[in-house]
Amino acid sequence: MKRDMELIRLLLIKGESDENPLELSSYAVEDQLYNLQLMEDANLIVARFDRGNCNEVTGASIESLTWAGHDFLDSTRDSKIWKAAKEHIIKPGVSWTFSLLMEWLKQQAHQKVFGVPTNSGNTLPNIE
Repeated sequence: MKRDMELIRLLLIKGESDENPLELSSYAVEDQLYNLQLMEDANLIVARFDRGNCNEVTGASIESLTWAGHDFLDSTRDSKIWKAAKEHIIKPGVSWTFSLLMEWLKQQAHQKVFGVPTNSGNTLPNIE
């Protein structure tokens, strides 16, 4: 299974509002459960997992979003910024990390709020 940032964003929306975004229905339950586990590992949510006889996850519910979960969700609310993130950061064949994605999203928010880019005009942080 793979980490799916679009699914993670949708699950955070669901966790915050208790409403199911329509797009969530296109994802298999197994994919949702796997990504919920990743979200808890990344400290985006506090969740409760139901387990079967062989300790496999059979169900889950989000109890709350963490501070980091709220930050991620807030930074992706603007559909233009989220679309740009998917086109420039989260695209097949590109190596990226969650922290790189968050840094990019923070820069976009900073630019939107203050009208000036951070890092001397670079769109991505310098990586050495």
